[in-house]
Amino acid sequence: GSLTAALLCVACATHTVKTTEYVQLVQDSQDVPEDLLLDLGVFVFDPGIDELSRQDEETTNNEVRVAESRYMAYLLADTLQHSANWGMVRVMTDEVSSMDTESSPLDVSVRGTILQSDGETMGLRVQVTDSTGKEWFTKEYSEAISEFNYEPRLRQQNDPFQVIYNVIANDILAWRKRHVSDGDIREIRLVSELRFAAGFSADAFSGYLRQSRSGRYRIETLPAENDPLLGRIREIRERDFQFIDTVQDYYASYVRRMRPPYDSWREQSYHETLNIRQLRASANRRLLAGAAAVLGGLAVAGNAGSYEAHAGGALTVGAGAYLIKSGLGRQEQAKMHIDALAEISQSLEDEVAPQVIDLDDRTITLTGTVEDQYSQWREILADIYAAEIGAL
Repeated sequence: GSLTAALLCVACATHTVKTTEYVQLVQDSQDVPEDLLLDLGVFVFDPGIDELSRQDEETTNNEVRVAESRYMAYLLADTLQHSANWGMVRVMTDEVSSMDTESSPLDVSVRGTILQSDGETMGLRVQVTDSTGKEWFTKEYSEAISEFNYEPRLRQQNDPFQVIYNVIANDILAWRKRHVSDGDIREIRLVSELRFAAGFSADAFSGYLRQSRSGRYRIETLPAENDPLLGRIREIRERDFQFIDTVQDYYASYVRRMRPPYDSWREQSYHETLNIRQLRASANRRLLAGAAAVLGGLAVAGNAGSYEAHAGGALTVGAGAYLIKSGLGRQEQAKMHIDALAEISQSLEDEVAPQVIDLDDRTITLTGTVEDQYSQWREILADIYAAEIGAL
């Protein structure tokens, strides 16, 4: 009875249903004047390490998550740029968002957190806000793919998870079309410029904006169009844009070098994820079945009066003990797969070491991360601005 049921249970299997629908990237057909195109900054994603469950911690390599945080941000920015629905779309470093002024030179900020990434399923949480402090939306996205997505022919065309980037880009466009008027766009662009200016010269520019308790910015008044300080700020901002463009070359190179080993890692991770899930399910079923068999065997042996009944109970206990031992062995096997993932992940991290960025008048070596360098660049800009203002 109980042993037969337990053994039958071991044969149970689970199946995951995956969607195969491909969502196309929406390209707005109407021609939008340049002054009504918003510039987007996609910030390097939060790796989401602080939000991992205990089970996910076992299968997640922190170094890979950090590498993915740049890779995924770049792919989303690239998708948004290809949609042709926006002005400039650039990957922005963490350093901008951590500045006291948060003086990003771009109009709309897109921030993402990686919730899941195991080669089979990608989960992201995305928050979109504009420079006035208005939150457009925060939404979670999840996409499960099949082994078909890793076929070489498909991988050459698109990232295996390209659909999730298309869906996010389509959602941002849809929100803008529903909720942002031409007047709103002009206000957002002006606030972006004034916030950037206030970040370099609070005394001269902070009076033009008022920030509410909720964090929203409102324009109080505008500087004169021929204000020499505003002219200097626009030159500084243009240099910042040029540097950000240079940083894009870094991210593009990073993604190009990362993609071959990362795709291999993800494909292996896909199979490892399936193996681990099956092994865990099998191990749990074996442990449960084994425990039931042991308890059933003990009950039979305890209540039976005949030798045959005692022997049958003891046999059931032995079978149950074997199932438990088998289940624990399978857990060890799952741990071996996790260790293999960690080894692959470390080799990936070795592939994506920081590089050197060449600027027009100098070469800067990235001693840590590009984020550190952007902080140094902002200090250089502040020095340039101070020198130019002193010359006025």
